[in-house]
Amino acid sequence: MITTAIFPARYVQGNGALDSLGEDLARLGNKVLAVTDGFVLKSLKGRLVDAAAGRFEMDIQEFRGECSDEEIERLTGLARAMGADVVVGIGGGKALDTAKAVAHALDARTAIVPTLASTDAPCSALSVIYTPEGAFKRYLVLPRNPDLVLVDTGVVASAPVRFLVSGMGDALSTWFEAEDCRIKRGGNMTGRVGPMTAFALARLCYDTLLEYGVLARSACEQGVVTPALERIVEANTLLSGLGFESGGLAAAHAVHNGLTALEETHHHWHGEKVAFGTLTLLILTDRPPAVLDEVYGFCKAVGLPTTLAEIGLAGVSDERLLLAAERACAEGETIHNEPHEITPQRVLAAMKAADAEGRRRKGL
Repeated sequence: MITTAIFPARYVQGNGALDSLGEDLARLGNKVLAVTDGFVLKSLKGRLVDAAAGRFEMDIQEFRGECSDEEIERLTGLARAMGADVVVGIGGGKALDTAKAVAHALDARTAIVPTLASTDAPCSALSVIYTPEGAFKRYLVLPRNPDLVLVDTGVVASAPVRFLVSGMGDALSTWFEAEDCRIKRGGNMTGRVGPMTAFALARLCYDTLLEYGVLARSACEQGVVTPALERIVEANTLLSGLGFESGGLAAAHAVHNGLTALEETHHHWHGEKVAFGTLTLLILTDRPPAVLDEVYGFCKAVGLPTTLAEIGLAGVSDERLLLAAERACAEGETIHNEPHEITPQRVLAAMKAADAEGRRRKGL
């Protein structure tokens, strides 16, 4: 059996890491297109200009909010016009995925600078493409991982705590999905089975969340960098990224993708919906009650959603929830990596049961 794992070429993390961005980008090329979230232009533009000074030409473009084919095409045209040989994404997950897709279209080098630890997107050779309205459209699997991932934990700590918690929600799924792929020998993002390294990293990701998640949340609430925060940023970004990509995805992310078909969920973050997808996975795959206690308890402790109402679906009808379940079970979806029988009706039942258990634990 052939196993395969994939990794970014260089990972840099620490308080003040942004100060070394110019040095690291200069290794990659001479003309840089920067795809940046709007708040980056307000708070970090000066540091980006300083990073480029005397080293390379940089064109900074504001990301318009959705990783869609239309936005990728717009930015690719701008990058091609300037002759960019490096594309750097700076901001949240969708801006980063857009930058990766643009670099792929140009066959340029890719640098990723997450300003949040809200998803495991930064390290992956993957872009999640949405419609302009925010509904999941498809995965774009890329031929290589980013050449550079640079995370300034001082910047991450200054962001609202909800982003860090959302990242923990995304990372929470990593071990369970990788373990189900291991049992079924389901393919990871390369289409092959992952090696033992991927599953060990996925488990380390889960253990780190349980041990340091609450302490990291407290640090982020104060806007400070502590060893616990550094550990959780690494778990959310690197460990979860390596674990999902080389270990594999299963039901949790498929449920997330299905939920995006319901417009009410669009104001909730990726990791928040993945967290509910993880609870659905646990019910769907008949995990032991002790595991349910552990995961529901963790979600409560750090502030992740455990009910449908907390992801915008209070009072949702079974008919509409079945639509999400059907989307989660679409042909080619990662839910088929589960070593269990999968039908939309079973997924609907698991979502309803996960919600009911969440409400019971809240006394609702």
